[in-house]
Amino acid sequence: MEFEELLFRAKADDKQAVEQIIEMYRPLVIKNALVNGVFDEDLYQELMVEVVKCIQYFEKLE
Repeated sequence: MEFEELLFRAKADDKQAVEQIIEMYRPLVIKNALVNGVFDEDLYQELMVEVVKCIQYFEKLE
């Protein structure tokens, strides 16, 4: 499945598509949730909220 199609499905409240996107970006979010080499759970949660927000704000530019 193409990523753009996955985004549209996620934006239409397809829970499975949202989960796939979250899993796709989990390594990047974990990397960015490290502060001085220590995992910050609160930061991780905030970053995941931002991932979900980005899904909802996605619009195709033509």
